[in-house]
Amino acid sequence: MTVLSFSAFFQGSGSTLRTLFAMLWFALASGCALLPDETDETKDWSVNKLYSEAKSALNDGSYAQAIKYYEKLDARYPFGRYAQQAELEIAYAYYKSDEPILALAAIDRFAKTYPRHPNLDYTYYLRGVVNFNQGMNIIERYLPIDYSQRDPVATRQSFQDFGEVLRRFPDSKYAPDARQRMVYLRNNLAKYEVHVAAHYLEKGAYLAAVNRGKYVLEHYQQTPSVADALKIMVQGYQGMGMNDLANDTLRVLQTSYPDHTTPTGVKVNN
Repeated sequence: MTVLSFSAFFQGSGSTLRTLFAMLWFALASGCALLPDETDETKDWSVNKLYSEAKSALNDGSYAQAIKYYEKLDARYPFGRYAQQAELEIAYAYYKSDEPILALAAIDRFAKTYPRHPNLDYTYYLRGVVNFNQGMNIIERYLPIDYSQRDPVATRQSFQDFGEVLRRFPDSKYAPDARQRMVYLRNNLAKYEVHVAAHYLEKGAYLAAVNRGKYVLEHYQQTPSVADALKIMVQGYQGMGMNDLANDTLRVLQTSYPDHTTPTGVKVNN
């Protein structure tokens, strides 16, 4: 029988050694992971204590600490009343920590897991609030920024979320605020369309400007932006040489909004 030398064995068994070393490393790593973490102050806490500390941190505005405790509670005690409440409150903590993606994921998970929970109205309301504020940076929160010029995707989603609160929970204590926010969001969505229409008008894309104006009239009636949309339509029609339509639209503007400024250089032909 041929006996390999020690060096020949290592040269010919590289893949085997790598496998053995990998197994040894994994065993050591797993063993370390199983050892108790002596630095974890929460290791002996009951579920009641863990939830109480998380709630206290949340109320104090220590959102990162609250998230840490909630996550430990969820990992150690995944069932029961405290676990349900923790899953709901961690969504709010994520929101306050400027983690909207994590907040929305926690909200959706809670709504799917507990479709009959008594606080489900709050879940949908919070979803609307998260989307309402999504995309705002620190500067936007403290300076007078025109939010109607922001990307409307989150605004539309927020509008739908608050609408869901009113549709499914009309008697909820969150319904009045949801309704007010929807009015605000609808006005902003209308103003966004006017901004886009004005941009098209400035670039000489008159048909696109008129179509945006029509969209405001069709979808955002009774918003303050309707008068501005009519003005843009008048100028768009005039830019395309469609004077009859320009005159008709101007009459509507002057009749419905007599105090609104007539577009410069536009006159009704009698």
